Amino acid sequence: MANSRDYIDHLRELMRAGGRAVTARAMFGGHGLYVDGLFVAIVDDDVLYLRVDDANRAEFAALGLPPFEFMTKDGKRQAMSYLRAPDEALEDAAAMAPWVRSSLGAALRASAARGGPKAGRAPGKPAAPKARGRKSAKRPRV
Repeated sequence: MANSRDYIDHLRELMRAGGRAVTARAMFGGHGLYVDGLFVAIVDDDVLYLRVDDANRAEFAALGLPPFEFMTKDGKRQAMSYLRAPDEALEDAAAMAPWVRSSLGAALRASAARGGPKAGRAPGKPAAPKARGRKSAKRPRV
């Protein structure tokens, strides 16, 4: 089942705490949610799963939140490092904010660990534009 556009828009609004840029991209029948350009959540069948790592997994595990799972080609279930968001977080932006910060932290740590392009850059700060070479003006042939 696909995600509803209204649900994706609702999540984007909830996750914008502090003026953060939140974008959604369709992928594999679901959606990926990005905060300040970092992949922080998966939405599948109108269920939100937030990114976790060793530093924040206990927050989610304490509430018994299940992981996002998909079926592999050979029919096995594969869990990912994304756990279901608590129901309370879906009620308003203030309740969602600490969970988004936690997942953004996991995304930042993962990016820094792999030396990604966003490593060491403050959230919300855009990447420096690539230098462009000067184009010389072409003169018409006479």
